[in-house]
Amino acid sequence: MAEDGAGPVGAPDEIGDEMFFHKQELQFKATPAKPDALFARRLQEVLGGQYGEITVAMQYGFQAWNSHEPGKYRDLLFGIGAEEFGHVEMLAIMIAQLLEKAPIEQSEAAAASDPVLGAVMGGMDVQHAIVAGAGARAVDSNGNPWQGSYITASGNLLADFTANANAEMQGRVQVARLYNMTDDHGVRELLSFLLARDTMHQNQWTAAAAELRAEGREDLPVPSNFPLSQEYRDVSYQYINFSDGAAAAEGSWASGPTPDGKGEFTYLDAPGTSAPMPPATQPDERYYGTTPKPNIVEKAAGVVKDKLSTK
Repeated sequence: MAEDGAGPVGAPDEIGDEMFFHKQELQFKATPAKPDALFARRLQEVLGGQYGEITVAMQYGFQAWNSHEPGKYRDLLFGIGAEEFGHVEMLAIMIAQLLEKAPIEQSEAAAASDPVLGAVMGGMDVQHAIVAGAGARAVDSNGNPWQGSYITASGNLLADFTANANAEMQGRVQVARLYNMTDDHGVRELLSFLLARDTMHQNQWTAAAAELRAEGREDLPVPSNFPLSQEYRDVSYQYINFSDGAAAAEGSWASGPTPDGKGEFTYLDAPGTSAPMPPATQPDERYYGTTPKPNIVEKAAGVVKDKLSTK
């Protein structure tokens, strides 16, 4: 399990002096009752999917590394980020264990003799075997590679903590669905633990966001230090209904005080303003887009511009 170290650089054999240290223990022990290559593929979603453990580990890490001041909020990011790296490890090991005792020859023979089993095995991630040698991969349940664009690290803590709460909510929804897709006691034990930690983290990020506001460090609307006088305030709190339904008018977001405490919601049952559509753009001829100009004219204009260019 990964841990962050905060102590000064010193003797390398002291755990507290390491900048980043791996301890060869897991946060929670869970062992599957039997191999299950199909469920191993499903588990990949909460490992390498958009809201998987790789995402939240990296998201909290980058938010901490990009934090502009020391203190409790940066500590919180470092602490939960390190825990999430441990969850990456737990899921990767569980996936490897689910793939461990399924010899290729036996699996192929069983699939050949049983059409139902063959159909089930058709849902396996073949790259678990071919690429990873019966191990986990940094991909989602469809084999799409994990990508850095999944993470949010804006430098604004209220925006980031709100995004973190959402990530934990989405992740917990997926873990809960997976819990109901297996009857393996060992797998359910791991998922039960992850559900509990997601519960804690949802509450932590929600509390942290509320504390930022209570302390006056950040507020709504984000970013709270952008001058409100520079936004078009006439529409700041208007619910403009762009649907033919009317039920949304009944919500607290359509009338009454706004959560930022700076205004009152109003409701418009249809857009009250409009502007004419501007004419179609006419880009440089050397972009080679289709325009109203004859091709020969565009070609000639492009040649002239090339000759006049100083490049």
